[in-house]
Amino acid sequence: MDISMSLDGFMTAAGRTPEEPMGPGGLRLMDWAFADAEGAKVLRDAVAGLGASIAGRETYETSLPWWGADGPSGDARRPLFVLTHEAPKSSPENGVYTFVTDGLGSALDQAVAAADGRDVCIMGGARTSQQYLAAGLVDELSIHLVPVLFHDGTRMFDHLGVDQTQLEVLGVISTPQATHLRYAVRK
Repeated sequence: MDISMSLDGFMTAAGRTPEEPMGPGGLRLMDWAFADAEGAKVLRDAVAGLGASIAGRETYETSLPWWGADGPSGDARRPLFVLTHEAPKSSPENGVYTFVTDGLGSALDQAVAAADGRDVCIMGGARTSQQYLAAGLVDELSIHLVPVLFHDGTRMFDHLGVDQTQLEVLGVISTPQATHLRYAVRK
């Protein structure tokens, strides 16, 4: 699972609108990937090992204007499996998108098959990530912790159940725009 998050645990700022799907100031969470060479390298390294991704319908809808047909992996064009109750009537021609209507397990199975031995990334939104965590289907967390406090918005680590999730630190990279944390999820 790969997410960008404010220091106080939010994946989006409050006050989301169609014009500002991450809320006012919410795009600050993505600056690390584009504002400096070190952050760009973190992103390039992640995409290099990526075979496929999974996202929820809301993430797809709000991000499509930026992604276009290539999806979140850009020129690498890795497949994106979109969890949804109903596939949209249209999507970009020659796009990397597959719409999955039969649940988390099916999306994961399809992504693993498409990844052909490479990494599968669950990239959001919050509800999709929470469901995969609660179901015990996440092996690693990659958190890009951005030095900003939103005070309100879409919280990442809500609705995970009552049991604790134990983590093991795999790596920490500090860049000017974010601290990049990798954890293994202990099963």
